[in-house]
Amino acid sequence: MMRRAALIIALLAAAAAARAAGPASYAADPAASRLEFTGVQAGAEFKGSFRKFTAAVDFAPDSLASARFDVQIDLNSLDTMDKDRDQTMRGPDIFDIAHHPTAHYVTRSFTKTAAGYTAVGALTLHGVTKDVPIDFQFVSTAGQSKIEGTAKLKRLEFGVGQGDWKSTEWVKDEVKVAFSLVLKPAP
Repeated sequence: MMRRAALIIALLAAAAAARAAGPASYAADPAASRLEFTGVQAGAEFKGSFRKFTAAVDFAPDSLASARFDVQIDLNSLDTMDKDRDQTMRGPDIFDIAHHPTAHYVTRSFTKTAAGYTAVGALTLHGVTKDVPIDFQFVSTAGQSKIEGTAKLKRLEFGVGQGDWKSTEWVKDEVKVAFSLVLKPAP
């Protein structure tokens, strides 16, 4: 009986120590992860993706206070499957990649929701930093962890769209973002 009680206490102590250690650290697998966006131009949706980005993720469902996402996006890796549109978007009137080659997103807080989680973080895009919330699910199964989610932002709040592209008559202000990060343990 004493041994059993001691074993139970040892298991509880080990579980508490694991929780106190904080979230697990991951990196997004670049070959298996995706970062996509949807915009509306001339009344029709168009989709694009960023082919190069990194995501450092510290996350565990029971350690939200210590969780953190840090995502760096290479804006030059933009691909909308339309070379003319891509060239325009890389240019000075949209992303101005010559002066702002990257976007950066860092979370500040996390909350549990009925559908998964919400995080609020600062997105720096086109030299402007604003809070952008994301909604996501975290799935961890035998040997693989994954985060999938969405966000919405208004491009003009970040100065994305100058000259003729500042008008929302032809290009809507709202942009939808979708991401799927296949995680591997951080080195």
